Amino acid sequence: MQLDVVEPLRDALSEDVAFTLAITILVAGVFAAYAVWRWTGEAFRRTGLDEVVEGTTFERTAQRFNTSTKGVVAFLFAASVYGLAVLLAFNLVEVLEVDVFWPRVAELLPQVMIAIFAIIIGLILGDKAHLYVQERLRSVKLPEASVLPDLVKYSIFYIAALIALAQIGVATTALIVLLAAYAFGIVLLGAVALKDLLAAGAAGLYLLFTEPYVIGDEVRIDERRGIVQEVDIFVTRVEANGEEYIIPNQRVFQSGIVRIRDSE
Repeated sequence: MQLDVVEPLRDALSEDVAFTLAITILVAGVFAAYAVWRWTGEAFRRTGLDEVVEGTTFERTAQRFNTSTKGVVAFLFAASVYGLAVLLAFNLVEVLEVDVFWPRVAELLPQVMIAIFAIIIGLILGDKAHLYVQERLRSVKLPEASVLPDLVKYSIFYIAALIALAQIGVATTALIVLLAAYAFGIVLLGAVALKDLLAAGAAGLYLLFTEPYVIGDEVRIDERRGIVQEVDIFVTRVEANGEEYIIPNQRVFQSGIVRIRDSE
């Protein structure tokens, strides 16, 4: 199967004219690839993607090779444009056995490009999600909370890898099995490693809805007595004599609360 547009054009041209046209296409491909490269860099700058990818693992890796995420993406776009020009020129002068070569390349090139971009976007989104979740959980002083940012990051990495594998022809059944295994692992990890965090969250919801104490109340939890400074979904902060106690809410729920109405 040959290109529907190129075949009648090639048949209508002499060999010399076809060769000249092929050279023209190659030269035009250089300029088109350069234009795409410049446009991609400008698009990164105008849309603020330069700031988005800054500090990510992929950006730091690219910098080790004296380039950047913008440079890698621009190169891939430009290479794709020039690659299409080369294939079109070769097809025009029949340099390759295009009946076999072209259909395979035309099928694989978009898939390979999508796979590459899925990996790049997955790496960037994973790092950004990791930072976002880490920032949101900064006030949570539970060891289990440190697991969540990494869990989110590697989940995004895993999904990006599955998309990439699907594009390059890995069997769908194998991908489903991998996804099921990963989901089972996440559930198992959540049940074992995050049980205290989930318990703290459930207890925190109860405390926030029922409000047995509020900020400014003097309370005693276990043997810790002080003024409530903050109550969030995971922890309660109590301050006394210059010391701040950060108490997981499931501990509050299990131990009970003594609210002191009159100072002794």
